[in-house]
Amino acid sequence: MTVSAPDRNAAGIQAPAHSSTEGIVTDEASLTPIVLKAMAGTTDPRLLEIVTSLVRHAHAFVQETRLTEEEFEKGLDFLVRIGKATGEKTNEAVLLADILGISSMVSLINNHRGDDATASALLGPFWRANAPHCENGDNIARGESATHGIPLAISGRVLDKQGKPIAGAHVDVWHADPIGYYENQDPSQPNMNLRGVFTTDAEGRYSLRSVRPAGYPVPTDGPCGELLRAQNRHPYRPAHVHFMVSAPGYRTLVTQVFADDAEHLNSDVVFAVVQSLVGRFAETTDEKGQRRATLQYDFILEPGEQKFPAPPIP
Repeated sequence: MTVSAPDRNAAGIQAPAHSSTEGIVTDEASLTPIVLKAMAGTTDPRLLEIVTSLVRHAHAFVQETRLTEEEFEKGLDFLVRIGKATGEKTNEAVLLADILGISSMVSLINNHRGDDATASALLGPFWRANAPHCENGDNIARGESATHGIPLAISGRVLDKQGKPIAGAHVDVWHADPIGYYENQDPSQPNMNLRGVFTTDAEGRYSLRSVRPAGYPVPTDGPCGELLRAQNRHPYRPAHVHFMVSAPGYRTLVTQVFADDAEHLNSDVVFAVVQSLVGRFAETTDEKGQRRATLQYDFILEPGEQKFPAPPIP
């Protein structure tokens, strides 16, 4: 019987014997299946689905762009700096998801309500739980905000998908001031300024008074700001009012209504403007020359679970 000599490499050193080449990378095309097989024992089926898809798309991205090692290092450093820039009052990771349109995509996928229910929009980082409960017609502009800016009257109805009024629904409202700051950003504003929760009457009606909000820039002092500047993008959001509308037996609606005459309406830095959420901010001038604005907007809820998000800030 003839026995073959062991394989030796170029230096004459005997190579270890292998019964199989399974799991050994031969080229870039062989890597992805090996990585996916290594994760195949994941017992959580949803985790397996998510991470499998992530690996496939990430590997395809690296191959498509032919990512260099220097670019890879810069990308990892960017992610590290995103983490370091995130703290109790800032969340650079959420901001990155926002300016890449990922947050809006998640919202659209999870809140596809069709043409007969009000569209959702991002919660944003400024919602606060336990805003003061107000009577219909109350003014949520407190302190200097009550006398500065253009007075804004907001009213409408909360309805079900059959057009019937929903009595006792809560309409939680919050927005930026006429300069573009939320109350928690500006120490000069009173606590809970430009925030309030209203309850619909027997006809599903709500009403309140406030001042017209201004658009504003997202934070640009961190890595996300660097990315926006590198992309030659502006950092601005168009003027809008936030609403969270809830009632027992209905899905809680988190949305925004955008001013139809707002600057940057067609280029929101976080891609949150949905056509049906553009509201008519009608302006008039009274006999004293005072400009006043009104917004009339109805909300249509769909049946489902009434649940609330975790507050981004206390």
